[in-house]
Amino acid sequence: MKVSYFEDTDTLYIEFRDSDIAESKDLDENTILDVDAKGHVCAITFEHASRRTDVRHLIVEGIAA
Repeated sequence: MKVSYFEDTDTLYIEFRDSDIAESKDLDENTILDVDAKGHVCAITFEHASRRTDVRHLIVEGIAA
């Protein structure tokens, strides 16, 4: 899993799995969900992230070994 924030575009990208994207679904005008051919969620993109999320504060919990 990888979390990336692009300050120049104010975009937050959360990648859940490194897989080929089969389809990108607009959840709303500023949120995109990427899925693979089997329908598994691969990533989610938040536009205008600093207004919609707390991008400056990241907490990671429950990391499995």
